[in-house]
Amino acid sequence: MRILIAEDDPVLAEGLMVSLRESGYSVDRVASGAEADCAIAGFEFDLLILDLGLPRMSGLEVLKRLRGRSHELPVLILTAEDGVEARVRGLDLGADDYLAKPFALEELKARVRALTRRGVAGRPPLMVYGDLTYDQVGKVARVRGDALDLSARELVLLELLLQRADRMVSKTHLLDHMCEWGEEVSINAIEVYVHRLRRKLEAAGVEIVTMRGLGYRIQKTGPV
Repeated sequence: MRILIAEDDPVLAEGLMVSLRESGYSVDRVASGAEADCAIAGFEFDLLILDLGLPRMSGLEVLKRLRGRSHELPVLILTAEDGVEARVRGLDLGADDYLAKPFALEELKARVRALTRRGVAGRPPLMVYGDLTYDQVGKVARVRGDALDLSARELVLLELLLQRADRMVSKTHLLDHMCEWGEEVSINAIEVYVHRLRRKLEAAGVEIVTMRGLGYRIQKTGPV
């Protein structure tokens, strides 16, 4: 899952990014409301962590514009304002959760898990495909109950393929969702990740088929 952090405090933002990446999320960051508004309009995210006190456009204005476009992106508000009025204002504009500064990183991660547990764009948090299960919240893939040893990138790749099971997923789509801004990741690197994941899925009766020149498709092996 890909998270956008809109926070102008560089120290706080860096701490959030490190912690969330360690939990298996892809994380991008902007430092102003205007940048957040542009990022949401141009890229696909699964969660927005939004500071209200942003320069060049307030967090509330970002949220108002987001919901005005009928965008259902889950939003977790971060703010130094701990008054009831500020909470009500943010929630009324369409925020899904609210966390006052200062806060514990473990609490923030718990709230992130709670928001993603509701499912993204109607998808259930537990994906089942034959003998393979993938928990989008816990970031764990299992084959008949046994956990697979997958890297963070392999987990993201598996999630993206399962979201479109039995359909072709383009290499461009994989690059856009697996890589954070500024990362130098090539098509060849995607092919390496696919090769590694393909070997680890053999026991699940699942295979990743290469659609030459187009992308990949995950499908069940054996007779249909």
